[in-house]
Amino acid sequence: MLYSYKDAPIKVFGVPNIEKTGVFERVPSDVRKKLPSLEFLGRRTPGARVCFKTDAPRFTLKIELESVSVDIGMSIYSCQSAYVYLGKRQNSKLLRIVNPPNYGVTSFEGVIEKGEGVDEITIWLPRNEVIKNVEILMADEYKIYPPTEYKYSVPAIYYGSSITECALASNPCASYNALISRHLDLDYYNFGFSGSCKGEDEMADYINTLEFSLFVYDYDHNAPTPEHLEKTHERFFKKIREKNPFVPVIMISRPTATFGEDEKRRRDIVKKTYENALKNGDKNVYFVDGEEFFKDFEDREVCFTDTVHPTDLGFYKMAEKIEPVIIKALAEK
Repeated sequence: MLYSYKDAPIKVFGVPNIEKTGVFERVPSDVRKKLPSLEFLGRRTPGARVCFKTDAPRFTLKIELESVSVDIGMSIYSCQSAYVYLGKRQNSKLLRIVNPPNYGVTSFEGVIEKGEGVDEITIWLPRNEVIKNVEILMADEYKIYPPTEYKYSVPAIYYGSSITECALASNPCASYNALISRHLDLDYYNFGFSGSCKGEDEMADYINTLEFSLFVYDYDHNAPTPEHLEKTHERFFKKIREKNPFVPVIMISRPTATFGEDEKRRRDIVKKTYENALKNGDKNVYFVDGEEFFKDFEDREVCFTDTVHPTDLGFYKMAEKIEPVIIKALAEK
């Protein structure tokens, strides 16, 4: 039996509106027209997960990508591969990586050996390319069942830079937001856009069309200047608040290998938005200082690849600081 990702009871998480459109894209075409820098970035889907249960002891995962392209900072395993996990999400274990054999191949597959019994399957899809199709092939005598819903089933939204998008992690499950999702059983949308996340009004308007339980934003790195950050940061927050007056909002200043005057100025701008919200009586705002992620870590240089993007260890350190704030925010809703 051959199943498509569109076939019930398979469910795709992390891709807004896919149940209506059937299309892998984070940002719809009408919004991309207003923000041309997202024409490609808005179509790729970091954080996308295909989930189901099955009693099949083995199945074949087939993936078709629109393209396969070289990334200067990441390998095929980081960018174009799927990671198949077995078991309940908070205790799930990696079963198999399914990847293209080289950069000339856009359609590829792998056999997943999971053993007997009904088990939960989570497939973390490739982060760097536009996904055309995902299929599951298994023997006819076996069945697919609906996946377990997330404990926190209304997605969190993360809006930010390439770091938010999972850039330079070794695999699509290693970003701080993916780690937190697995730790807390929290569904989420990843709205990180490499070099193209600048606090645009159009993006706030689009986010406001979605249902979400928590909003985390950290686009500091993509703001071209502190002046741009100051002009857009509080305005963006206020636009989100217009439609979502009680959703917890977590504001994060940039993580960085070195913390100089520019970083401090940007941090103060982000913190000012937070402090102004508190002064106005907002009880659902939180601030995370990017300097604190690695401040007391003696070997902090190993947390970065290019002094900007974290390594897997760097992402783990970020998750350690952000996760308790998310737990607190969700508990106080």
